[in-house]
Amino acid sequence: MRHAAAPPWPSVGVPPTDVARRLGHGVAVLLRVYANCIDGGDDSMNDKIGEALA
Repeated sequence: MRHAAAPPWPSVGVPPTDVARRLGHGVAVLLRVYANCIDGGDDSMNDKIGEALA
């Protein structure tokens, strides 16, 4: 069940540390196992980077 529920969490803004803790493993395992499922939201991230640089 957790493998079906977990992948969208980082995509909607839940910090990877919290996702990993809830799943019972470390961030490195989270990123290795679920990296292909995480939608990075490039447009949103680009906007945030632009705001930080302004």
